[in-house]
Amino acid sequence: MVEEKKYTRKKIQATDMMNEIMADYFYGLNEAATTGKQKVAWCTSVGPAELLRAMGFAVQFPENHAAILGATRTSTDMIPMANAIGYSPDICSYLTSDIGAYLKGITPLSKAYPGIESVPKPDVLVFNTNQCRDVQDWFAWYARELGVPCIGISSPKSIHEVTDAHIDDVAQQIEALIPALEEISGTKLDMERLKEVVSLSRECTELWKQVLDAATTSPAPMTFYDGTILMGPAVVLRGTQQAVDFYKVLLAELSQRVADELGAVEDESLRIYWEGMPVWGRLRQHSELFAGFNTAVLASTYCSSWIFPAFDKQAPIRSMAKAYLELFIVRSDEYKEQYIKEMLARFRIDGIIYHDAKTCPCNSNSRYGMPKRLEEATGIPSLIISGDLNDMRCVSDEQTKTNIEAFIEQLEERK
Repeated sequence: MVEEKKYTRKKIQATDMMNEIMADYFYGLNEAATTGKQKVAWCTSVGPAELLRAMGFAVQFPENHAAILGATRTSTDMIPMANAIGYSPDICSYLTSDIGAYLKGITPLSKAYPGIESVPKPDVLVFNTNQCRDVQDWFAWYARELGVPCIGISSPKSIHEVTDAHIDDVAQQIEALIPALEEISGTKLDMERLKEVVSLSRECTELWKQVLDAATTSPAPMTFYDGTILMGPAVVLRGTQQAVDFYKVLLAELSQRVADELGAVEDESLRIYWEGMPVWGRLRQHSELFAGFNTAVLASTYCSSWIFPAFDKQAPIRSMAKAYLELFIVRSDEYKEQYIKEMLARFRIDGIIYHDAKTCPCNSNSRYGMPKRLEEATGIPSLIISGDLNDMRCVSDEQTKTNIEAFIEQLEERK
């Protein structure tokens, strides 16, 4: 059997700067909601945030709040509250934990940021179903509960090639949102401001890609687990100068780590690709487990979901439509398999772990033969672990550890 060693985490110093930026973001949202100085829009994580930001809304992302519920290991206690009002335990545990927290009158933001008593009440809810239908149902519940308008975009699914017809469809839907948003915000859309926001989103996404690409080196200067935390500004502050400034600082630190050959995992010997959602309530536990076996989980489709090369300030609305349609989760299995093949080669991966998240079928790619097809095509072994993003009742820590230990032993024997 492989021998597990004690793991000492190498802190990324730029995390301190990120924590300050995120605190400013949450306090800013709280001020907007409590003073009424700024309208608040809730938005899905790959929704039209650029449009909302350009129109002066303070933008809240319920998926980010749900991930915090998961990471603070409070989500499992919240989920039964949503189940009790008719939401199945089999649907998205982001949805059920977030609604459950609302029903309980609890938010982990209160503990992290003194003075914040609740998530900011929205003036409008804006969704994009490019991830799944659950986000629309999630926002529709709040619309009924809070008596606020809910508008959004219905995106096509299982796209192989993003065509002009697809882009036309989504671009027209984005344009159709503008009159309602102008009425709610009380201001007309300034196209020059939208171009500026889209330009900042493009710069943010380019920097975030460079950050993730730093892990192509060996040893990798950061892991997937670092990425799930450091992606915060790319999610909630896309389209702002703060996000751009942060990723410049982070990239400089990672570049120095690469130059110094300082790996995130001591004596890195194996390199793993993580396919699927994180297990938010086990980030530290999983990070330490892999690192204890000198194994770096260093690349993922999840963290790469906030790379949007299509953003173009010269065609802001159309490029937003294209960017949202190019999201990995929207694409066909054929496209996904080719994408993963390229990632495996680029990051020099020894093995793939698929997280089969019980309540997230749209972002679990292990259910329709993909692992077997990719293993036959690449020769790279894979392991499927059962779990969930937020509902820790679906996670067996002992089984997960046993399976990962056996998988690492298999990979070491191959080497």
